[in-house]
Amino acid sequence: MSTQPGKRKARKGEYGYTRAERKRRLLVTAVLFAVPLLIFFTAFLYFKTRLTVWTVVATVGCLPACKSMVNLIMLFRSPFMDENSYRQIAAHSGELLMSYEMYMTFYEKSAFIDAFAICGNLVVGYSSDPNIDIAFMETEAQKILKGNGFRTTVKIFKDLGPYLERLDSMNAHRESLEEGIRFRPDERYPELSRNELIRHTILAICL
Repeated sequence: MSTQPGKRKARKGEYGYTRAERKRRLLVTAVLFAVPLLIFFTAFLYFKTRLTVWTVVATVGCLPACKSMVNLIMLFRSPFMDENSYRQIAAHSGELLMSYEMYMTFYEKSAFIDAFAICGNLVVGYSSDPNIDIAFMETEAQKILKGNGFRTTVKIFKDLGPYLERLDSMNAHRESLEEGIRFRPDERYPELSRNELIRHTILAICL
């Protein structure tokens, strides 16, 4: 579930997503602002006054653009994942389901998570964010997953070395970590495995 730089546009949860999504959302935001502004100035030039229904239409039309602008600003707050860190993590990921470059947001706090590895009831992440409140992010992510029916343990590392060691350990014990876990496929996403559903849930709370 990762992508090498330059091969194709990265999707959410893949390395390179932040750069690609910034460009996409910048374009979308520009278009969303351009349409109502075009309506406003065209109507103004034609009717010689702002007091028309088209002004109302243009004003209402700016609401989606403003929402897109807020999301864009939040996205620009998210850093990029260091390529060297990505390559090291990818080299140790083995057969684990991975997710990369996530700006996880809650009402109280937000943080950049470079990577998550998902296996059975373990969700193990690494964050290079110097301002991350690890205990808070672990607890809130675990609550979200539990609320969606996944009784998982979420652990986030700030040091890359111990994280790589944990990935190696998870790979070595992957079968035992997934053994005996009951799973009922989600009717909305019947094609997704349990690990993939956990990843999907995590991505839903990220930009």
